[in-house]
Amino acid sequence: MNFPYGIADFRKIRGGGYFYVDRTNRIPLIENSGSQLVFLRPRRFGKSLWLSTLENYYDLARADDFERLFGGLKIGRNPTPLHNRYFILKLNFSMVNPEGNHAAIRQALFDHVNIQIENLVARYGSWLQQPVRIQRDNAVTSLQSLLGAISQTAYKLYLLVDEYDNFANEVMISPVRGTNRYQELVQGEGTIKTFFKAVKDGAERGQIDRTFLTGVSPVVLSDITSGYNVTSDISVDPDYHDLCGFNADELRAVLETVAVVHGFDAGQVETALALMRDFYNGYRFSVQRKDRVYNPTLALYFLQYLARHGEYPAHLLDDNLAMDRNRIHYVARLPHGETLINRALNPAEPLAISQLVNRFGVQDMLTAPRNPDFLATLLYYFGVLTLAGRNEWGELILTIPNQVIRKLYVERLREQLLPAYDDQEQRQAICRRFYTTGDLGPLCELLEQKYFKVFDNRDLRWSNELVVKTAFLVTLFNDAFYIMDSEPALERRYGDLLLRVRPDMRQYTLLDHLLEFKALSLKAVGLTSAELVTKTREELRALPAVATALQEAEQQLAAYWEILERQAGDSRPLQTHAVVGIGLERLVW
Repeated sequence: MNFPYGIADFRKIRGGGYFYVDRTNRIPLIENSGSQLVFLRPRRFGKSLWLSTLENYYDLARADDFERLFGGLKIGRNPTPLHNRYFILKLNFSMVNPEGNHAAIRQALFDHVNIQIENLVARYGSWLQQPVRIQRDNAVTSLQSLLGAISQTAYKLYLLVDEYDNFANEVMISPVRGTNRYQELVQGEGTIKTFFKAVKDGAERGQIDRTFLTGVSPVVLSDITSGYNVTSDISVDPDYHDLCGFNADELRAVLETVAVVHGFDAGQVETALALMRDFYNGYRFSVQRKDRVYNPTLALYFLQYLARHGEYPAHLLDDNLAMDRNRIHYVARLPHGETLINRALNPAEPLAISQLVNRFGVQDMLTAPRNPDFLATLLYYFGVLTLAGRNEWGELILTIPNQVIRKLYVERLREQLLPAYDDQEQRQAICRRFYTTGDLGPLCELLEQKYFKVFDNRDLRWSNELVVKTAFLVTLFNDAFYIMDSEPALERRYGDLLLRVRPDMRQYTLLDHLLEFKALSLKAVGLTSAELVTKTREELRALPAVATALQEAEQQLAAYWEILERQAGDSRPLQTHAVVGIGLERLVW
């Protein structure tokens, strides 16, 4: 079986026998949803492939290929009257170099649009009776000339624009270099604004019958509202929740096919699916939908490796997704962003917002946000937070979708707290010792000496137990060995931190670990900070408040251990650890 990892060409996938999940039954819904549509999803979530699907379905020049491409698909059994009835102009703004000054970007955009118009003219030459004049220094004029020529035919134009917000994304990654250039592009008679004004005018004249835009966020549409205020956003519509992405049943079916080739049994199929669920699932784009979707790029990355080698990839984070950590860095630099990023790591108190903010421009992103929902919404659009239902007040709950994205948060915080090479080398050695022996001593000493001195001055100081748990999570996180569950659901209760050895790593001397944390203030133990430093760990352990907290934690761990033993169905070694933090300075276990 071939997997189309990194392939966004519908014709190539259909012609090459690649694995393909059929979503063509949404085409009639899209036709009825409006004529000017925008569809937003995080990076690498299959948006380009969907545009390629629309391109091939509506392309006037590909009518003879319809049966070959769509005959075996859902839409092929009941096509709409509009199939193969349009001239297609497909633009991809990621092909436009966003560097240089405004004039350079303007020319790069015009060059791209002009090239695509020339390709259209060459493709549809037999249908166009009126010449199209290409203006090298003004592609808006070229577009108007094209629309004039199309108006003399029996057909209309379908405009597809991929990564329409590419210019704003440059600002997010490099705000110092990109802000002024971007503002020139969207404000007043800026190039992007003028281009979309021309699109709106073509639609009003009936020359552009349909437009479909894809991107990551609504920021550009907000900045050019006065020039292009006719779009319908279908991004959170429940009908399109899984337009891009896979579900568990689809992945189970393909895993069963791979299993035949490599001789996997049913248990191995379920194990592989469980691993993919932990690392790649969790995305929810409509609060009306309960099901979640898998990131398609990450799923294909995993499946391609498994099909070729018969084993899981060692690194479950595809390097093509690793740049998403830049988005987390960007939000962390914004006013109040650091607090939000750190809070996102605490599933016990998930982030909640009244509603997703769907209209914000670059200026909102560069200044202190007046709306507290703004930063969380930004992380949602970037794909590093996702919808998780509503709380008791009806607010939207946002959580980290999966282990891959949690790793991005953890790595950012780890780099800030332990930036030196020697510190990281020491951390790795201590963690390896803990993974295989459960020895907490060196680990707790590292946290006392390094982490707490930094944490104590950060925004997490308002929640002592969260600081303790986050310190352990950040220090111990290793997705090459473990699936790490913060607040794992244990029947009707929740543990603090569970490290489950990855299924493919159980052959090694790694242990499962369950940790339960308690936090006590200096006042609770009756000590000053100066007195705390002088106490031995044995003396601290003998303090009544500490002894009580340890006992409570150990009782909880005993109950959790029984639940986990029943759930696992085997006698896998599980180490339990009760840890008490005192005043964000000392640890007792």
